[in-house]
Amino acid sequence: MIPSASTRRATGLSAVPPPMIIGPMIKKMREEQEKKKLPMADLDEKAKEAPGLRVGANIWKWPVIWPYDESIFKSAGEASAMEQQKAVSSLTTILSGMPQVPKEDDLEKAKEVAFDPLQYWSQTEEPSSVMDEDGIAKLQAHFAFYMRDGMSVLELGAGANSYFPPDLKLSRHVGVGANEADMKQNPSLTHTLVVDLNKVVKERDVDNDDLRMLAKEPFDMIVMTCTVDYLTNPREVFRSAWYLIKPGGSMIVTFVGKDGVKDKFTEARTRIWQQYNDDQHMWMTGSFFHFSAGDGWENLRGFDISPENAAEMNAGPLQKLIKPNKANNVYVVQATKGFQDDCIDFENLERSLQSLLWMLPIMEDRDKKLVVPRLTRALETADDKETLKASIERNIQHLPAIYEVLMKMDKFSFTFSMQSQLAADLICDPAFNGNDMQMLALREGLGLRMPQEDFWKPVGMETAAIEIEDKISLLSYIVPRFGSNDPAQDEALKAFVTGLKPTYAILRSKCPSWKDFEVQLVGAELLATEILTPGGSNREEYAKWLDCLTAADLQEMLDARKGLRKAALEDMAEFQAAREKERQRIAELRQKMEDQVATARRERSMVFNPRTEKMEIFVNPESKEKN
Repeated sequence: MIPSASTRRATGLSAVPPPMIIGPMIKKMREEQEKKKLPMADLDEKAKEAPGLRVGANIWKWPVIWPYDESIFKSAGEASAMEQQKAVSSLTTILSGMPQVPKEDDLEKAKEVAFDPLQYWSQTEEPSSVMDEDGIAKLQAHFAFYMRDGMSVLELGAGANSYFPPDLKLSRHVGVGANEADMKQNPSLTHTLVVDLNKVVKERDVDNDDLRMLAKEPFDMIVMTCTVDYLTNPREVFRSAWYLIKPGGSMIVTFVGKDGVKDKFTEARTRIWQQYNDDQHMWMTGSFFHFSAGDGWENLRGFDISPENAAEMNAGPLQKLIKPNKANNVYVVQATKGFQDDCIDFENLERSLQSLLWMLPIMEDRDKKLVVPRLTRALETADDKETLKASIERNIQHLPAIYEVLMKMDKFSFTFSMQSQLAADLICDPAFNGNDMQMLALREGLGLRMPQEDFWKPVGMETAAIEIEDKISLLSYIVPRFGSNDPAQDEALKAFVTGLKPTYAILRSKCPSWKDFEVQLVGAELLATEILTPGGSNREEYAKWLDCLTAADLQEMLDARKGLRKAALEDMAEFQAAREKERQRIAELRQKMEDQVATARRERSMVFNPRTEKMEIFVNPESKEKN
């Protein structure tokens, strides 16, 4: 039984915990909330940006590969349609007692219940805006900080209102959206395109030729307002944006707080947006930039531009009870498109190579980071730099096809480092052009396809004792010799495979103390060097030359080969150590900056001075007294 008010007074019971208990609890909660609100950006950075900067460009940290499962990007409507179809299929299986193969009629029914974003947005009667007047005013002020008259702007997810400053005069404003009627109400738009942003070519871009055509006249800025939470393939949409924007142009992505939209457009919003909080949404939006073009997006920043009457970011239930503010939070994540080199720049070699890999599909960021140092090292040590430069520039486009094969080696003891070595060696070879015969040879050489009885099978058997790193070098030399349509090259491949056993027999007779791996290493490389390239030695010339070699000559070759491998490993280790040292230096600088930000937060802050119209340092009087 609940005690009455008089009973509580008589017994000393209180309706709420006494101040001595709840007071410290609220104080601690507020302190924790204040810690969460600390901006992760230095004061210099804040002074250059619009108000509300929360996450600076040097703070973001990412996993090495795309961290999301595809299922979390399904919309509620799409998930519901799939569940309906699954339920019908399960019921049919239960009734018949056997698994059912989908019939043509079933497939047509599945299409009928499938969620159609274009249809949803064209028929929805919900209000077009999810922001209130205060939130719109904040967003307009943010746009005003970065937009200028005469700009060309592309708006992805355009609707009836763009929330741009009312006095802004753009040279071109193209709207890309799902609701044509809404876009026709928008007086700012100069041109419109109805596009389903969720229809994509995986790993590439939005699958719409009209949208792709816009790249002929790239834009100064791209904006995406309250749209990112409906994207089922965000990486491809952000890749499209990168292609459509000028180097140095900004992409500004806006979203509202989770609590502000939890009952609106629920059928279209993706699972990931419904399940995570606003802090996580900011991180995820930043990750869409990073995993779409890597370092091709620069100066990534996150802003909290929520109105003053907005609820605290990620406030808990008790916090909302104590301070029941409006759920009208507004957040922005934006970045600038980097300048991509058209060709390799020896003045800034590593950065130049990285830029050429930014938009390559298939490859994870991890793979790109492993390949670039190998290409950098190869160019730095090459005798003929221009020839190697030309090979890399021509063949770099084939890296995705190479990695599409190499990805299948993940389940074997073929490390990511080995994959990068093979990929780099292939595109450095002037004879490599990624033709079908070469890609087939790569699969067979790696054991991913049944090997040719007259080539790869005997080559595999006759090089079985060679260490894996040396096999990779040999494979990268053999593969480019396929698909040349040159009869002399085809004859050279036959001479190589049939010459292995005779070569080994001669080496064993001259150097009886050699182990199998030493015989195979020297023999295979002698054959590859002398026979595999047309214009070199023919079989008779090679046999005479080999017969003239002494045991001392061959031992010198073996020692040189071992020394070369050791030197290469040492050079790569030294190169990687230098890179790690530089990474450590950057990490220490980042930590120093974070410490400075924390100190600055305690002792001073930036304020806007309306007289000077500038951000200025405000020194806390209490910190002066302490000093």
